[in-house]
Amino acid sequence: MEVLKISSKSNPNSVAGAIAGLVKENSKAEMQAIGAGALNQAVKAVAIARGFVAPAGVDLVCIPAFADVEVEGENRTGMKLIIESRK
Repeated sequence: MEVLKISSKSNPNSVAGAIAGLVKENSKAEMQAIGAGALNQAVKAVAIARGFVAPAGVDLVCIPAFADVEVEGENRTGMKLIIESRK
């Protein structure tokens, strides 16, 4: 499955559209965010995506977890957000 990598400059509306598309295809989407700004954009995107899929009777659930990510040869701890559909 494709992992959406979110930065502090990511557009929450665009990310929300990607989440909605992945959830329609796979019933699941996954995002990675490193840093407070990136996590903020990711959470906004989840809230917007819920509004996109709600008219179809789909409820999104977000499961946060830690993720070890290698950035430029350096290990960093980021947040992984797993989004699943619930009907």
